[in-house]
Amino acid sequence: MDRRAFLILVSGSTVGAPFPAGAQEAGKVARIGYVSTNLAANRHVVESFRAGLRDLGYVEGRNLVIEYRSAEGQLQRFPALAAELVALKVDVIVTANTQAALAAKQVTTIIPIVFAGPPDPVSSGLVTNLARPGSNITGLSSLPTPQLVGKSLELLTQALPSRTRVAALWHRDYPEQMQQDILGAVDSAARALGVHLQLVEARGGPANFDKAFSEMTRAHAESLTVLTSVLFMSERRRLVDLAAKHRIPAVYAVRDFVDDGGLMSYGPLWADIYRRAATHVDKILKGTKPGDLPIEQPTKFELVINMKTARALGLTIPQSILVRADEIIQ
Repeated sequence: MDRRAFLILVSGSTVGAPFPAGAQEAGKVARIGYVSTNLAANRHVVESFRAGLRDLGYVEGRNLVIEYRSAEGQLQRFPALAAELVALKVDVIVTANTQAALAAKQVTTIIPIVFAGPPDPVSSGLVTNLARPGSNITGLSSLPTPQLVGKSLELLTQALPSRTRVAALWHRDYPEQMQQDILGAVDSAARALGVHLQLVEARGGPANFDKAFSEMTRAHAESLTVLTSVLFMSERRRLVDLAAKHRIPAVYAVRDFVDDGGLMSYGPLWADIYRRAATHVDKILKGTKPGDLPIEQPTKFELVINMKTARALGLTIPQSILVRADEIIQ
């Protein structure tokens, strides 16, 4: 889906259509810049953000304009996209991940930035303090990833107790220390659970996904945990298809993979994160300084299981896991 098609989808009207009559009388129009890795692939969280704004009285085309920018999966485009929004003099820039937020931070110290989802804003260099960011940046964390990878691996081994050879797929798209913390956490979890762990790096990008899965197969991996990655999120359907092709059951950090046919996921409820990001934007538009808004962490998490995928792989998921699921896709 190209950017024009996406804008038609989210606006419910053709791109470039005039504002409704009376829009100018409604007062100042808020102008928000929104930077995403891939708008089409992540339209559900965009809609959650827009729904949050609607709940607060903002209506696109009346008292709100959102300038959407999509990197189309090419992370190196973030600086240019952020610079475009600065040139448009938007009131607030909303970013969908760590890399986009860092790019926005590099191009403006004046326009408020609200991020949604970076796992560790402090170690990644976005802010120095969660309670008082003290700059033009605030937002919502998805919780430091090292705290989640162990739980995901635990759920995977409980769902597949006879499978003790686990691969962990990762990509080098987070700051070095944060990446090492994530890998260290999954290694510690594997040791504690008594499973053999194979770390597999998807080097370079999507072109090497096939090679990564072939590496898992040669090592006789029996299951897979896909670690959090902006690239993986953008390319999730391809990863799910490769897991199915190689018949490797996998756990993911985001439920979107399960919606697209992955076996199971455990992580924050992203729809809630993006709705709450709208609240941050509203407060800033009403005069609150972003540096005075504490960085919030997720309060809702979900375990999602795709039983259609389980059946296709010939798996029987224990009842003890099924009863803990927040949603089961049949």
